[in-house]
Amino acid sequence: MLLSDILYKVNIRSIAGSTAVEVRDVQIDSRKVKKGAAFVAVKGAAADGHQFIDKVIESGALVVVFEEMPALQKEDIVYVQVENSAAAASCMAMNFYGRPAEKLKLVGVTGTNGKTTIATLLYKLFTRLGYTCGLISTVENMIGDQVVPSTHTTPDSISLNQLLSQMVDAGCSHVFMETSSHAIHQHRVTGLQYSGGIFSNITHDHLDYHKTFDEYIRVKKAFFDSLPSSAFAISNADDKRGTVMLQNTNAKKYYYSLKTVADFKGKILDNSLSGLLMTVNEVEVHFRLIGEFNAYNLLAVYGAAICLGEDKQEVLTAMSMLTGAEGRFDYIVSPNEKIIAIVDYAHTPDALLNVLATIKKLKRGFEQVITVVGCGGDRDRTKRPVMAEAACEHSDKAIFTSDNPRTEDPAQIIKDMEEGLAAAYKRKYISIVDRKEAIKTAISLAKSEDIILIAGKGHEKYQEINGVRNHFDDKEVVKEFFELLDK
Repeated sequence: MLLSDILYKVNIRSIAGSTAVEVRDVQIDSRKVKKGAAFVAVKGAAADGHQFIDKVIESGALVVVFEEMPALQKEDIVYVQVENSAAAASCMAMNFYGRPAEKLKLVGVTGTNGKTTIATLLYKLFTRLGYTCGLISTVENMIGDQVVPSTHTTPDSISLNQLLSQMVDAGCSHVFMETSSHAIHQHRVTGLQYSGGIFSNITHDHLDYHKTFDEYIRVKKAFFDSLPSSAFAISNADDKRGTVMLQNTNAKKYYYSLKTVADFKGKILDNSLSGLLMTVNEVEVHFRLIGEFNAYNLLAVYGAAICLGEDKQEVLTAMSMLTGAEGRFDYIVSPNEKIIAIVDYAHTPDALLNVLATIKKLKRGFEQVITVVGCGGDRDRTKRPVMAEAACEHSDKAIFTSDNPRTEDPAQIIKDMEEGLAAAYKRKYISIVDRKEAIKTAISLAKSEDIILIAGKGHEKYQEINGVRNHFDDKEVVKEFFELLDK
């Protein structure tokens, strides 16, 4: 493709060289640059692409796009200076891959909790309704029924547009995508044409990245501010920032709620391990999902389906048969002792409280609740004692353990969790650094029909320690110890 076509709509400051050159690829990763490529030097959190300009030229790059002019310029290389490299990369990727989002009904889901479940349920719903669909999520990416491994909640702009292009080629009509605050801030989704956006909720998270809660809110809101008038925007009216999120959007506004008047109104009639019995806009439906937080997720999904033009009765009928995303309130029952183990991705204080509140409502008598929980390394430290307090307050016993320590000492992370805990809570928890041992201990402490919550990792099949991802699957470990327990 000609460079002039790839640069369509890019905010350019200056160009040295001809834009009539043929470009074979667009990359932001210097390690992937091959002969005939255009390289966009993006300033990232870990590295600055400007440092690799000489290297990519040696690798065969024909075009270099940057914010800061290199000290030395070489002949036969086209130099393009732009206002913002990350935004330019997104725009160039869209052009290079044929602006795939414009050929799809793309729906973005943003918020602190619920993104994965809402996006996954939408994918499953529209697949059941007969469409070929794409899914871009934390757990996995799907092109029709083909699984594509997921490395980020939202891929980088180059990978994202390539993935969307593959979805177009595979005949997908709808794509449901988690849209993270990191992706919005880093311009990974800049310029994409969305058919709709969904806001789930917002609580304190990612403050290691955004620094302040106000900045986190502002970034989430920017997604809705950018939606066109042809799109829809659906927000949770029961979240205190649900209205704020949509106040400046040009999209058609809709709200869902369990507590107030809304376009998509729900009421929980029964909540048990067999699922949720609800009314949705006064129609009674039984869903397989459990918990109030899933009632909100289901209302968001229903609202999006209606906004996308689907029949109300067909939607509710199909939704009644859906199961949730892996690692989201996944439960396993030991065959003989009937101990219930729930594996959930809850890794924020609010998500942990939601899951524990759901468990409390499911209890029928004097069952113990035992919570196994840790906190990720190299992430927001302020939530560590809050997570610990939530686990102690709403559980009979808590076990603090390792999550993904990354480059931090897991024992120190647990000490951070313990910091400031009330004296009354100190009798309710024990600390076991080894996560497998922690799960084993929880199971050994449990009596018949007790409930064990294993929080923080959910669908993840690894534990990241010092930059190495070691195989670890909470559900696999639970099943192993349940088998030993019932022998």
